[in-house]
Order: sequence, then C-alpha cells, then structure tokens
Amino acid sequence: MPQSVLPLVPVLLCGGSGTRLWPASRAGFPKQFVPLAGGRSLLQHTLTRLEGLDTAGWVAVTNERHRFLVERQAGEVGIDRLRVLLEPMGRNTAPAIAAAALDVTRDGGDALLLVLPADHVVARPEAFREAVERGRGAAEAGTLVTFGVVPARPETGYGYIRTGDALAEHTGVRRIAEFVEKPDADTAARYVESGDFLWNAGIFLFRASRLIEELETHRPEMATRLRRAWQAGTPVAASDALRLDEEAFGAIAGESIDYAVMEETDRGAVVPLDAGWDDAGSWDALLRLQEGDGHGNVVEGDVALEDVSNSYVRSSGRLVTCVGVDDLVVVETPDAVLVSGRDRSGSLKRVVDRLRADERPETDLHTTVHRPWGRYTVLDLDPAFQVKRIAVEPGGCLSLQYHHHRAEQWVVVRGTATVTRDEEVLTVEVGSVAAIPLGAVHRLENRSDELLEIIEVQTGTYFGEDDIVRLDDRYGRPERETGPAGLV
Repeated sequence: MPQSVLPLVPVLLCGGSGTRLWPASRAGFPKQFVPLAGGRSLLQHTLTRLEGLDTAGWVAVTNERHRFLVERQAGEVGIDRLRVLLEPMGRNTAPAIAAAALDVTRDGGDALLLVLPADHVVARPEAFREAVERGRGAAEAGTLVTFGVVPARPETGYGYIRTGDALAEHTGVRRIAEFVEKPDADTAARYVESGDFLWNAGIFLFRASRLIEELETHRPEMATRLRRAWQAGTPVAASDALRLDEEAFGAIAGESIDYAVMEETDRGAVVPLDAGWDDAGSWDALLRLQEGDGHGNVVEGDVALEDVSNSYVRSSGRLVTCVGVDDLVVVETPDAVLVSGRDRSGSLKRVVDRLRADERPETDLHTTVHRPWGRYTVLDLDPAFQVKRIAVEPGGCLSLQYHHHRAEQWVVVRGTATVTRDEEVLTVEVGSVAAIPLGAVHRLENRSDELLEIIEVQTGTYFGEDDIVRLDDRYGRPERETGPAGLV
C-alpha cells in the first residue's frame, strides 16, 4: 500500500444527552464517560482504538460542560495532543465536523479527518484499523468515505447504506448507491439477506479541505455562518481549546453530515466494516457485548445472584441482590435504581424525558460530580442547608468566587487546605474549620502532594451551582453559570 501523503487527524464527536444508559449516564455525564468493564469508558476505548496508526493529534468537538471530562479521560490514556472545539449548543454532526475541518486547515494545510463518535464499541480494533487503511487512498484522492457495518442481524434501530459498484482503483471500497432510513422488521430482514446493505455507523474519512468544499456547495449558508463562528471564536485559557462564537453558531440550522453532505455529493463511497461494532445504545446491548457467566448474566460491582439468568446487574456501591428472575436489567446508583425487562431497555428515553419534564435532578448530575480540580459528593440537601464532601486533587484549585445566597463552613478531614478569604490566606489543617461568610470572596486550594478532603456545610436560601460568580479560574471556565446544573 502506498505511503499516506496527508496526516491522519481523528475527530472525536462527544455529544450526548445521557438518556440511553441512565441512571449511570446523566446529562452532565453522558454514556461515553461512564466507566464500563475493565474500568475504561467508551471514550477511552475510542481513543485507544487507533493505537498503531500514525495520527497527527486529535480534535474533540464537545461543549463547555464536558470539556474537562474529555481532557481528563484523554490524559488518563496517554493522549497528550488534543485540540478541543467547544460548541455553544448542539447543532448536529454537520457543523461539528465542519468546524474540525476549518480548524485543522487554519494554517493552510490539509489532513485526513477520521470522524469517530465517542460512544461506540468496536470489539476487534485491529479490523477497524485495517478498514481505515483500506479507505485511506480513496479519501486522499478526494472521495468522501464512510464505514458501513456488516450487519450481524436484522436491526430496525439503524439506518442502512445500499452499496453500489466497487471502485476499481481502490480495493475494498464501494460506491454508495443510496442511504435508507430505519426499516421495519421485514424490510431489515430483506436487507440483511440481500448482502447489499450495511449499517450506517456515522464513521467517516475524508480530506478536511474536501469536506469544506462540499459544504460550501451544498449548504453555503451553513458554511458561511460556521466560518464566522470559528473565526470569532475565543481561545480558552490554560487549554488548547476554542470556544466557537455563540451568536454565529446559534444561527446555524442543525443538520447531520448525512443529510447536509453525504446524500448530496457524487463523491461518496463506503468501506465495509466487520470489526464487532455496536453503538452500545442500551443496557441490553452491554449484556450482548460482554462475556457472561454460565447463566448468561453480566454483573458489575457488588452483586450477589441466586437462580438468575440472562440479566445485566450493575452496582455502583451498595450490595445488589437478585433472586429467581431472568431477562432483567438492574442498575444501581446512589440516588436512583433502574429495574427493566431486557426487551424494554430501549424505552428508557421516555422515562427519562418524563423525569426531566418534572425537573428531577437525577436526570442531570450524579450525587458525585467530577470537576477539573477533583470532585464533590452531595451528602444531604434540605431547603435550609446542603452538605458536600469535596475532594481536591494535589495541585487542584477551585475558582476565586463569591455567592449571593449562601454562606459556607469548611471542615478539613484529610490533608491541608490553603484558603483564601477576602484579604486573608489561611492554612487549615485536619479538624480545623474555615468559615466563609455570605458574599466573601474565597478560594480553596490543595498545594500539597496528597489528596485534600473537606466537609462543606452550606446555609442560606439557595444552593444551585449558578450561585457562583467567578473572579479568576485557572481552568478557563466561564465567569457565570447559566443554571442549577452548572460548573463549580
């Protein structure tokens, strides 16, 4: 195979609403970040899937809320070249991918973009890498390549790609005859039996410059507004990240890359992918994808079973026991428990939508919330007070901030805290208390090489995270929060 001319830049699409693997996933912690079997998240599996390919750094497209999760999880698996583009709001995949293309070509160069959703499973990474190499020549020649999964079964939950003739000059690449929508069961069975249809997995390979040309041809208004959003974007302090301009980006009509480009171009092609792919779109899918015990069960965490078969049971902390049941999904978290028939786990979105309509906090954040400096856990919440356990990693530092509606008491239970309180800088040891009056400008730091933990007792009239006004933040986060589920 001829040596590649253009650098390969993987583009990680990190959206997600946190519904499909609820209650382990939430709006603030979608499924790509959830640790699964082996302790790694789907995002981390995606990042390590390309080991062995020569890549020229990664681009991740996400939002402000998830930026530090992407950066932290990438760092944990050794990805040290990561450019992050921050969308002010979701506008589907076409603007997200095109923003990455504009960013990669900002210095006048070009690259092959390998577009990867962050929340898919690929059981055989080596077969995935081989498919990428098969598509590389066609992509460098200007073809827009997508990867169609060889169907493992008739599936009504995916769109399909009907394959056309082979590209004579590129082995293993076929023309795209048409994209088809999600079929009914009988139609899906005919598709699979014919051998001419592949699942549409949303994975792409093309030249960045070529994608921009296609978007300018088929969606010129989107291309103009997106370029304006990128050019007016603002760099994020202490991070290789760019915030796309909110006004210009908000004016873009959201559209998928399939509709905006792939179904419009005459240069589309598909590479069949047989690599054990799954979109991990339900708890039942995880049962199917993981090796079970002798009774077909998959268990994670502190679980005890008796006379149970074909079930997925997951505990995040407490002991979970099941007796005399089968074909169930049971997922425990500190603030919510899911019990579902296996064949009904795909209906979970309706439950989560109803909970969101009722403004239930369990759809948004876990009781333990991860932040760039560490994490906090809500221990108790009452109309008159809130109690948190806050853990600050070595070198971690909360923003310099104040509150309009609450005062705080900090009790150090592990490590040594450096506390800024208005004009004072205090060193607070284990067993000592720092009082933060209402309106006081304050900051909590861990200047040691050991974990710092405090118990925070808040008193006042309102305890939402949007009661934070930042004056300084080493992680480059916004000055003000926009809602109760904002960033600390």
